[in-house]
Amino acid sequence: MKPEGILEYCLENLEGSILVESWGEKGIFYNPGHVLKRGVYILTVKEKDGDNDKGSRLDRPGVYRVNLGVRKDTFVKLFGAVPKRPGAGGVVEMDYDFSAVDCFLPHPVYAWMGWMCVLNPSEETFEALRPYIREAYEYAKEKFAKRK
Repeated sequence: MKPEGILEYCLENLEGSILVESWGEKGIFYNPGHVLKRGVYILTVKEKDGDNDKGSRLDRPGVYRVNLGVRKDTFVKLFGAVPKRPGAGGVVEMDYDFSAVDCFLPHPVYAWMGWMCVLNPSEETFEALRPYIREAYEYAKEKFAKRK
């Protein structure tokens, strides 16, 4: 699966979603009618390390990470617990190899917010990720309704 295919899937299947490129990543936001300045995050695709986000080792050729925010109860079912927020430039304290590809992982920095990720998902892993993308979308819609 390529990053462009994931972004295209979201834009075609998540009504009211828009693409925003910033901070070295491409984000899918819920923002029907562009009511908010940016909208509410649904999913991002990050293709390079940032100053405060190097836990996935995105400096490897061809490695990218899909990130999405799910409800905290879903996060707990998948990963056991929501960790504490790491210090600036740090990663969450969880027993995961955040550089592993093609598997569900807690986000190395934003797991404390209920974010999960997958590095270089295969077609099969992307299929398994779709219900979580839908959940992130529904969650973003709820947040959007509170902000507008």
